[in-house]
Amino acid sequence: MSRNGLRRPTALACSAALLLTVASCGRAGNEATSPPADGAGASNGSVTVSGIPTAATKNTTRVWAASPTAIAAAAARAVYPGRGRNQRPLAIVLADANNWQATVAGAVLMAAPLHAPMLLSSGSQLPPVTQAALSTLAPTGAGDNGPQLIRLGNVAAPVSLKTQPLTGNDPFTLAAAIDAYQAKISGRWSKSVVIAPSASPAIAMPAAAWAAKSGNPVLFSERNSLPPATAAAIKAHGRPRIYIIGSSSTISAAVASQLGKLGNVTRIGASSASANAIAFARFSDSSFGWGVVDPGHGLVIANPAAAATAGAVAPLSASGSYGPLLLTGRGGALPADLINYLRDIRPGYSSDPVRGVYNHAWIIGDTNAVSDRSQATIDSLLEIAPITGASATR
Repeated sequence: MSRNGLRRPTALACSAALLLTVASCGRAGNEATSPPADGAGASNGSVTVSGIPTAATKNTTRVWAASPTAIAAAAARAVYPGRGRNQRPLAIVLADANNWQATVAGAVLMAAPLHAPMLLSSGSQLPPVTQAALSTLAPTGAGDNGPQLIRLGNVAAPVSLKTQPLTGNDPFTLAAAIDAYQAKISGRWSKSVVIAPSASPAIAMPAAAWAAKSGNPVLFSERNSLPPATAAAIKAHGRPRIYIIGSSSTISAAVASQLGKLGNVTRIGASSASANAIAFARFSDSSFGWGVVDPGHGLVIANPAAAATAGAVAPLSASGSYGPLLLTGRGGALPADLINYLRDIRPGYSSDPVRGVYNHAWIIGDTNAVSDRSQATIDSLLEIAPITGASATR
C-alpha cells in the first residue's frame, strides 16, 4: 500500500541526555534566538560574531575543512581518535569524492557490524590527507579473514591493506553490491530500504546518515523509471518496507507504483533540500526513522552543494550524540524552515538546567560552506533556556 505525504510522529517523552537520568525536559521559549544583526558575522577566517572561535561554540563543533577529502579524514578521526586499538576501526570504506552516489550508498557500512568510517579518493588517486588518515586510523581488520579496506568502484588500492572491492558500472549496480555485502556481513537482509533519487544529490544526502545509524541500505532510482538492478536488490529483501526520500518531482508517482509491487511504500520528503532533510529528521514509523521532534539530540548540519560529504560525515550521525543530517542554503545561510525547526526542538528547563537535556550540532566545512553567522545562530537556537510563559504550556 502506498502512503504519500509526511507522517508526523507523536512527540516522544523526555529524552535521555548522555548518561543522565532526566528529571525534566521541554521546549524553551524564543528568547535570545534571533540571528545576529546583518554584518555581524563577517569572517576573517578564524573568528566570528563577537570574537567567538568558529572551530567550536558551546553547542556546536565545526569540522573545519574545505575539501570533501579533508572533511572525510577529519570526521573519521573524530569518531576514531586512533590512540589505542579500541579507538581504531575494523575497516575503512574508500569512495571517490567525484561519485556522490557511492558515498551515500556506502554510508551503510558504518552500521553494525563493521562500523566502518569513510575516506575519499580523488578518482584513482589517493590524496595526501587520505593517506595520512589511513595511516593514523590503521584499521585492525574484521576478524581473521575480514578486510581492512572496502573499495567502492574505481578508487585507489593501497597495497599494504587487505582489500574488499565492491564494483558496479553505474550507481544502481554499485549500490546493490554495497547492499548485498552489508547483508552478507550482518547475516541478514534488512527489513527496510531507502530509495533515493539518482539525479538529485541534495535530496538524497540525508539518507546517508540514517543508513549509517540503522543499517538500512540506500538504493537509487531514476525519476521516471526503476532500474532493474534496484528492483532486483529490493526483491532480495523479501518485500521490505520501502521508504522513498524526496517528492514526486525527483521520484515520480509511477515509480512509486512500481515499488509498491515489491513492498510497502512510504514517501518522505519535500521539494526543497532543507525542507526535505527536516521531513526526514522528523519522520518515524515503528523502528524506522529518527523521530527527532523533541529536544535532546545530536545534529549534523552541512551545505547541500557538498553531496560527497554526506557519506563521509555519516559516522558523526551514527556515534557520539547521534542525529540526522540537516542542510543549510547553498550559500551557507540558514533557511527559515531550518531556523524554525531548531527553535521547535530547542531544549528548556523549568528549575535547573543541569537536569535538562541538550542539543549539539556538528557543523560541516569551513565558513564558505556554513557561514560563521549561521553557526552563531545555530548555537543560540540550540542553547537550553528557561521555560516561561506560553512556552511552558506548549
